[in-house]
Amino acid sequence: MSFWSGQRHQSPGGFGPHLPRTLLLLLLSVASARGVTQNPKDCVVSQSEKGSSISCHPPAELPSSLPANTFHLVVEFFNLTQLPPDILQGASKLQELHLSSNRLESLAAKFLLPAPGLRVLDLTRNALTGLPPGLFQASAALETLVLKENQLEVLEASWLHGLKALGFLDLSGNRLRKLPAGLLANFILLRTLDLGENQLETLPPDLLRGPLRLERLHLEGNLQVLGKELLEPQPDLRYLFLHNNKLAKVAAGAFGGLRQLDMLDLSNNSLASVPEGLWAPLAQPGRDMQDGFDISRNPWICDQKLNDLYRWLEATKDKMFSQNDTRCAGPEAVKGQTLLAVAGFQ
Repeated sequence: MSFWSGQRHQSPGGFGPHLPRTLLLLLLSVASARGVTQNPKDCVVSQSEKGSSISCHPPAELPSSLPANTFHLVVEFFNLTQLPPDILQGASKLQELHLSSNRLESLAAKFLLPAPGLRVLDLTRNALTGLPPGLFQASAALETLVLKENQLEVLEASWLHGLKALGFLDLSGNRLRKLPAGLLANFILLRTLDLGENQLETLPPDLLRGPLRLERLHLEGNLQVLGKELLEPQPDLRYLFLHNNKLAKVAAGAFGGLRQLDMLDLSNNSLASVPEGLWAPLAQPGRDMQDGFDISRNPWICDQKLNDLYRWLEATKDKMFSQNDTRCAGPEAVKGQTLLAVAGFQ
């Protein structure tokens, strides 16, 4: 059966011979408007001013070729370990490629060469342990790269060479233990970086010295220590996710350069106390953490060492998430009480 059944004349099989003609035409017009094909082995093809959008899910068969005007391609849930080497041949106008939920183990170095205008590449939930150097040599237009939930244990800076427009990078849910120095050195347009749920106990101090406009940073499920230098290069960071780590220590001045932070999640860590002055940069006039913060499920020792935290809470308590789960683990006299109650704000 031809892949392009949506573009050829086809008998309306499956409809009874006595179906009223007006109803038959109505059903066919609805199917055509939605891009629905008649054979379950055909991919769904829809047309727009941009060109052809093609979506392939089992039991559909993979296309042997793509229309020259294909701008959007989805090939998901096929459990493929390898892709046909020429699957993108002729698709020079392709802008989005979604390959999630397969079992891809590797990609050819020349895989993306036929699609120099690609802007989005989604490789979520595959079995990639690495990327070939040169994969992105013709991908200067790529803005979004998602490598979430693969099997990456290491990441080489050379794998990402050629990415000049990258604004969104998702490496979450892998097995990364360390990152190379200078990994993001050339990613000056990066807005979102997601390193969540890896095994990164520490990070290179210069990791964020490349991006100039980072707004959103996910580090949850990794760290044991947050150093002073890591966040300094990102004064415009707005969203910082540090929950579900093993943080027992946050360096003095770790938040010192953050001028625009609107949301902070430090929940579910091992923080009993923090250095004096940690919260001061977040308590400047006009800084109200407008999207909220969460410091719950930490073993806080509610003594005088938390005085500057109490002062910060006085100004921002209305933006505090999980207030009832933000409790003191000690001293014994206040054990189990909420921080707000101990601070006198309840």
